[in-house]
Amino acid sequence: MLIHRENDVLHIKGDPYKLTFAKDRPFVFVEDGSGNLLMELFVPSSIHTLTGRDDTVEILGSWEVEEQGETCVASIEAKSSLWERKVYRFRCTKTRFTYEMEVDGHGQLAEVNYFGGYYSGHVRWGSGFFWSGQRFEQGFNPEPNGQEVNYFAPTGGSVIDLMGVPLPGKGDWFFTPPPFCFAFEGAQNWVGMGIEARPGHNTFTEFSYHAQFGFYLSLSYEGHTTVNGSYVLPAIGFDFADTEYGALAAHVKSLHEQGYVKLGKPEEKPDWWTEPIFCGWGSQCYAASVAQDRAPNFARQELYEQFMDVLDENGVTPGIVVLDDKWQAQYGENFVDEEKWPDLQGFIRRQHQEGKKVLLWLKAWDPEGIPAEECIRNAGGLPIAFDPTNPDFEMRLRTSIRNMLSAEGYDADGFKIDFSARIPSGPGIRAYGSEWGLELMKKYLWILYDESKSVKPDALIMSHTPHPYLADVVDMIRLNDINTGKDVVEAMTLRAKVAAIGCPDAIIDTDNWPITNKSDWRDYVSLQAELGVPSLYYVSHIDSTKEALEPEDYALIRKAWDDARRNKGMGRIAEEAKLGIGERKTAGTVDSMALTGAKDAANGAWWA
Repeated sequence: MLIHRENDVLHIKGDPYKLTFAKDRPFVFVEDGSGNLLMELFVPSSIHTLTGRDDTVEILGSWEVEEQGETCVASIEAKSSLWERKVYRFRCTKTRFTYEMEVDGHGQLAEVNYFGGYYSGHVRWGSGFFWSGQRFEQGFNPEPNGQEVNYFAPTGGSVIDLMGVPLPGKGDWFFTPPPFCFAFEGAQNWVGMGIEARPGHNTFTEFSYHAQFGFYLSLSYEGHTTVNGSYVLPAIGFDFADTEYGALAAHVKSLHEQGYVKLGKPEEKPDWWTEPIFCGWGSQCYAASVAQDRAPNFARQELYEQFMDVLDENGVTPGIVVLDDKWQAQYGENFVDEEKWPDLQGFIRRQHQEGKKVLLWLKAWDPEGIPAEECIRNAGGLPIAFDPTNPDFEMRLRTSIRNMLSAEGYDADGFKIDFSARIPSGPGIRAYGSEWGLELMKKYLWILYDESKSVKPDALIMSHTPHPYLADVVDMIRLNDINTGKDVVEAMTLRAKVAAIGCPDAIIDTDNWPITNKSDWRDYVSLQAELGVPSLYYVSHIDSTKEALEPEDYALIRKAWDDARRNKGMGRIAEEAKLGIGERKTAGTVDSMALTGAKDAANGAWWA
């Protein structure tokens, strides 16, 4: 790494980048390794609170540089209309750099901007809100969405968040969340811009890229993080690679190396975790479509027994059976609905006798049946979610888990967690504890994981939360619902790659519902073993078209399941993605992440 000053202008050069700290304006210019201008980063970003907007009123002095081993830190102070003190830092190594902000003062964080903000400290440049410049060719957002649009124009906006429902602007509930990292293609390669937060400091709900001809980034805190004294905001890490997936993998690798996430579970995975899955939801939906009723009404014991008989008759033998929505009487309590399941214990016992394991479907956050005082409530007092930060609810949840998993209770083998995108969000909402955003998600999953493993060490915890901060509280990542009318192969391949990079030690459940027609379904069944563990949602008919499954369809299932069993659920495409190998979007380049990954594969994976 080269550090020098020329005409009193600071330059820091690593292998894939060069930073130039402008003397006449509050910007840092970023060039790639070939000297192409990538970005003009506006330095004095704004950190807003619920009660004030942050305007930088003066830059104090010039950039100071300190060398710390193989890292150099360039820092500068600023005066603020809101904070007692602000410091901006660039931490640079040979291969990457980060941008960091620190404030002194008091306030509840609202929006934190990166590379954009109010500035009135230089008469020459006027005042108001300032943006950063970019020379990107395209952007990449790893979060799946209803439109299946993951590549976007650099002049357009994009969001990665934890929330989502099938409504305009919110149709991104599939992963909650993926890694908080955007990737952008430049003239030479891709650069990732990802959030690097210390454990306990992931208290935000969304990471946004705002753009017109310029751009800035932001984190939404919604007033749930209080600053009292000195506070260091999460950093933005810049990683360079030859593909968008390589940039994403480099971001996750950096989080792991800094100790911000825990990857690489040491224990051996039970063999049954990689067995093909049958989930009854699709067949529930078919029964509901015939009866013109709601699908949750068909989570019934007599139907599931019929489902298992039909699979047996056609030589299809799953290793895992999922009882889906709504086997329970109330979503919050998770006690069995005995009218629908008069002998749940007997059904599970029979599956065990046949060598199958049983997962119970759980609806995250739903407060049905939970006392209001154990719930997260809005400003009007409405319970909108159960509250995992409340000790009384935690005790209730742990008791429920023991009942569902223990031999004295239902004796199930784990959980499929759904609807995690209904996590509470908003500035007027109050919980018992201080956890919010990604920390709130981790609190809920940690209680589930911790209690489940204490009851059954081999219990399987499945969710659709492929963020590396959650990797130590889940065992399997579900790719979630298919978008009908879209290219199912392309969409689910992307999800599998992102999931494998975000939680590289987790098994992938490929899902199987809904589907546009049987032809698309056949295409996807043929692909599933390449992505992870095959999952089957239909026993006799496709619910959307009422097309019947024929002998050749069952043969296709059996072949896919045989392939997956030979691979032990390790899909080729997902395994390659863990090494940063992806479809090249820039021609004529050497995939450095792939080369690094190949070396790591020989010496032991980097996340282990």
